[in-house]
Amino acid sequence: MGEAPWVDWGVVATVAAPLIALFVGVALNKALESKPILVVYYGHTSSFKLRRNVPEPIVINTHVIVLRNVGRKPARNVRLGHNTLPDFQINPNRQYKLQNLTDGGKEIVFTELVPGEQIHISYLYSPPIVYGDVNTYAKSDEGFAKFIQVELTQQYGKAVKIAVASLMLIGLITMVYLLWELTVYLVS
Repeated sequence: MGEAPWVDWGVVATVAAPLIALFVGVALNKALESKPILVVYYGHTSSFKLRRNVPEPIVINTHVIVLRNVGRKPARNVRLGHNTLPDFQINPNRQYKLQNLTDGGKEIVFTELVPGEQIHISYLYSPPIVYGDVNTYAKSDEGFAKFIQVELTQQYGKAVKIAVASLMLIGLITMVYLLWELTVYLVS
């Protein structure tokens, strides 16, 4: 296979290298940037029928919202919005403010969530209110929190994690080597 006379690979490499470096730099900056990252998820939802010492069973609903800062900077003015705010409890116990919203809802406001900090807000209410009627949003001065689905999974030991990371690294090195060989083959 002969080299194409109209392509000067030196010029292509000279132009492409800074462009590739720019995109890699932007991606690395975004990935490594120190910022707060709020995540929110339901810890549980449940409904109870109280039957003791009452003529008719009483239904009580409950759920927990977990709010966590998984970022590297403190999240400031963290706000948890509610359509309706039933009885609630915050764990661990900490200071907060309640603010009324113009549409009749309420916000629970925390001054700051430091990196790695996690708060559980437990709610207690009766029908016709269900968990979907309570919470609306979570945000901070830095942006909206990400609502995530959580699933219980088995946690593996350190040896298994090291073995999996090693296999992934070997796979990455192999892919980079193969791409390099393919590039050398196509260029020559």
